Amino acid sequence: MQMTDTREIAASPEVVWAAILDPEVLKQCIPGCEAMEGNPADGFDATVVQKVGPVKAKFSGKVTLRDMDPPRSVTLGGEGKGGAAGFAKGEATVSLAPSETGTALTYDVEAKVGGKLAQLGSRVIDGFAKKMADQFFTNFQGVVEGATE
Repeated sequence: MQMTDTREIAASPEVVWAAILDPEVLKQCIPGCEAMEGNPADGFDATVVQKVGPVKAKFSGKVTLRDMDPPRSVTLGGEGKGGAAGFAKGEATVSLAPSETGTALTYDVEAKVGGKLAQLGSRVIDGFAKKMADQFFTNFQGVVEGATE
């Protein structure tokens, strides 16, 4: 499953960049995130509870940042294991560019699932993944713009 979108964020690329690297901001933005610890260099450990169709699972995972080009681009990678529910992993390449209103944030997301989650079918999984990505970046925009007001 792949998707691409762009959002306008009313903050400078430097402010948006700092937010992407902040575990507290990420925790607030990831739907269902219960815990987020770590740092950009070593990665972040996360605990996320999610319900996908009839399957509810607690995922323990790792978020890594690579290909960092401050304050222009970064690749966020994530992998979570949900026990019997299976696993989810994905990657988001995030690009930041100055715009008239602040920053144009473009993301390109690719996600994969396995185990019971994969048995739900691609339509359910694709819809869920799109909803999660949209929710993350909507939350991210709200947190960043709220912090700059």
